[in-house]
Amino acid sequence: MTSTIEPTEPVEPLSVEQLSETTLLRFATAGSVDDGKSTLVGRLLHDSKSVLTDQLEAVAHASRNRGQDTPDLALLTDGLRAEREQGITIDVAYRYFATAKRRFILADTPGHVQYTRNMVTGASTAELTVVLVDARNGVVEQTRRHAAIAALLRVPHVVLAVNKMDLVDYQEPVFAAIAEEFTAYASELGVPEITAIPISALAGDNVVDPSAHMDWYGGPTFLEHLETLPVSHDLATCHARLPVQYVIRPQTAEHPDYRGYAGQIAAGAFRVGEAVTVLPSGRTSRIASIDLLGEPVDLAWTTQSVTVLLEDDVDISRGDLIVPTKDAPATTQDIEATVCHVADAPLTIGHRVLLKHGTRTVKALVKDIPSRLTLDDLSLHPHPGHLVANDIGRVKIRTAEPLPVDSYADSRRTGSFILIDPADGTTLTAGMVGESFASPEPVRAEADEDGWDF
Repeated sequence: MTSTIEPTEPVEPLSVEQLSETTLLRFATAGSVDDGKSTLVGRLLHDSKSVLTDQLEAVAHASRNRGQDTPDLALLTDGLRAEREQGITIDVAYRYFATAKRRFILADTPGHVQYTRNMVTGASTAELTVVLVDARNGVVEQTRRHAAIAALLRVPHVVLAVNKMDLVDYQEPVFAAIAEEFTAYASELGVPEITAIPISALAGDNVVDPSAHMDWYGGPTFLEHLETLPVSHDLATCHARLPVQYVIRPQTAEHPDYRGYAGQIAAGAFRVGEAVTVLPSGRTSRIASIDLLGEPVDLAWTTQSVTVLLEDDVDISRGDLIVPTKDAPATTQDIEATVCHVADAPLTIGHRVLLKHGTRTVKALVKDIPSRLTLDDLSLHPHPGHLVANDIGRVKIRTAEPLPVDSYADSRRTGSFILIDPADGTTLTAGMVGESFASPEPVRAEADEDGWDF
């Protein structure tokens, strides 16, 4: 079946005022090779009139050079030469677009098992993950792997997009069987919300416009679901956290005593007059004022970049964490976490690394690797000794200095970290503090044989 692409008509761009009134949704796509992720993204951008005329002309020209009669919408996201030659997604492609109802940041992630680490990168900040399934193949090994990663990353919403319904004659029983199998598997992993939508990305069925071929489906289209999904930012239940990025001391005649602590609020909200604690030192004070974009405010919340001034002169520097005194996390030098190893060189027991948590970087040592997770059947391989690229496993880390870490289940921002190679600055591993959905093996307490102990 071929797709007919009509030229998009000019659309009046949203004004700054309109954009400021819309909410932001970050979402990622995942699925097996050739399930149609890039085509779905291209169709979504095209039919929502988020593609400029020159972009569409460039895609049409590239498609003609490849011998295709109609524009290949997958080329809107597959920008690497290797991706276009092989017809697969290799790198994470980020796209920014907006409708009248919402703004979006989309991460189109690879489907091949070799690039599992790229999916972790793309979905780590997502509030929704779209898992594509080819209606002809149903739930396959890579589908389960992506569902497991979404569960590990605590992505709150998952959409199962059953694609290529046109190739199975839009049969409802095919969709129902796939939706039932995937929902049962993802629910066991602890995914809190799963929505199944039958689509054809190539033909445009149920992507932006309702399908005329699936009158048995009464749910929302893909874009409608993205636009209406509640994005929860309940500040009352968040642990307020402000990693200090920079200390501002202008020391000018106009501001001789100004001492502000600047950073982006990682979670929760801060108010003027609130009692706060600075970690890891444990010193306390109260918020005297908050500056936002050069103007004083009484309240600031998650993702806003602010400068906080305290009532007392407290020794604070980059890497410190400002938290409400009544909701301060414990500091620790022993961290147990679920990690995804992203480097080509293996991570081994005894590996000396740098651990970056928020704006703070400290020396650390990999004390143990209790288990490696087999995503195919969620079994644990005990004490593998090392993790290789794309492996997910449990680790125990000892840091040189105490760190104020939250559980990843409580805060995705302050419960995450990365391990860095101190020799060349390469990112080795992405970590999530606390328990995964699988019970870890007991961790052995062993002395460090080469004396690199803390």
